Amino acid sequence: MNRQLIRSYILLVAVAILLFTVPVAFTLTKQLRDDTELSVLREADTMALLLGNGDRISCEALTEVAKAYGRETPGDVQVTPTSSCAPDLPKPAADAALTRAVKGNHPTTDWGSDFIWGKHLTVTVPAQGTSAVRIVYSTSDMTKRLWSIWGFRAGLAVLVLAAAAAIGAFAARRITAPLRELNGMASKFSDGDLTARSPVTGPPETQTLARTLNQGAERLDTLVASQRIFVADASHQLRTPLTALRLSLDNIADGVDDEFVREDVEQATAEVVRMSRLVNGLLVLARAEAKVTAAEPLSLTDIVAERLTVWRPAADERGVTIALRGSGVGDRPSVLASPGHLDQVLDNVLSNALEVSPDGGAITVRTEWKGDWVVLSVLDEGPGMSDAEKSRAFDRFWRGQGLTGRSGSGLGLAVVKQLVTDDGGTVTLVDAPGGGLCVRITLRAAQRTG
Repeated sequence: MNRQLIRSYILLVAVAILLFTVPVAFTLTKQLRDDTELSVLREADTMALLLGNGDRISCEALTEVAKAYGRETPGDVQVTPTSSCAPDLPKPAADAALTRAVKGNHPTTDWGSDFIWGKHLTVTVPAQGTSAVRIVYSTSDMTKRLWSIWGFRAGLAVLVLAAAAAIGAFAARRITAPLRELNGMASKFSDGDLTARSPVTGPPETQTLARTLNQGAERLDTLVASQRIFVADASHQLRTPLTALRLSLDNIADGVDDEFVREDVEQATAEVVRMSRLVNGLLVLARAEAKVTAAEPLSLTDIVAERLTVWRPAADERGVTIALRGSGVGDRPSVLASPGHLDQVLDNVLSNALEVSPDGGAITVRTEWKGDWVVLSVLDEGPGMSDAEKSRAFDRFWRGQGLTGRSGSGLGLAVVKQLVTDDGGTVTLVDAPGGGLCVRITLRAAQRTG
């Protein structure tokens, strides 16, 4: 917008210069041409009168005037050879202009070119009888004056345009300053800073827009804060009764000798455990939806290595190998993400991959640069998913068949998608090259650190 405003200012000033300066320059050029033609024609008429008298005194005066004119001006005086007066003066070559002047008694003016003028101005004036005077006037001095006229105005135009550009840049920045402040507020808001507000400055239109955005941000901040409070209250209110119920069922199981009653109690306890797991998953998802934090550069390789270290003991118990591959190992890519999001995403994805991986299988984690994005892929050797299952995998409470994944709550991938989306990334499911499933997470890349 700044560039467009500056271009508009420069265009307006250029049009003004074109409309006012160029006509003045043409007028001065025409005036210079007319004044020169009139002066040369006047001198030629005077010499023609001296030539027409034909007496000795007039001829001597003509010779002196012609020589003086040649010394003082860039013009040369020529006299027709039919006259016996001023024999020392050069004789003009016969041409149509000379014939028209002598026979038609009509003065002629030839500028040598239709465009402004040529190298010489030729003025031919008839004298009494069959004589004529011709002045060949060099236009070199006129050309220098012409260049000075146009050069001065061209230089002045450049200075005016430069001044217009500087003033236009200052004015454009003043005009767009409120818009830049609004954009800065919107950028912070999109990155999760719900406390960002825009100052109410500028013209009435931008002030109204700033007030509207600030009111909307205040309301959204209030709603998010209310949701966080609700999540905290729900966490306390739901977990405590479930824990107490499980303890009661354990006590009942310890004091019952009837095998059938003990079996029913254990089944109820399993359902309570499952309900606790489901409540925990819901609370995690609610926190992910409610918590909005600003993204910051984080080392993807360091986070991946840390989480793999945590999950390797569980994988070793089943003989599953977890390996880190890809160009990211050497480049140490940084991504824009909220603190704690990547840890939770990797925990959910690795947990699912470990559940569906066969004993002795392998889980491969890859990182690679792709322009402004970093792709994190987790590949397992499980049964994979059909296209229909992939389309539903991110739905809440949906559980795939897998090998050992039936005990899950069906919220892991929903949490992954929510967290990745909050950080401006995407997550997709594709078939792994060697069989199994590939969870592909695309995150915004930060500046390279390696």
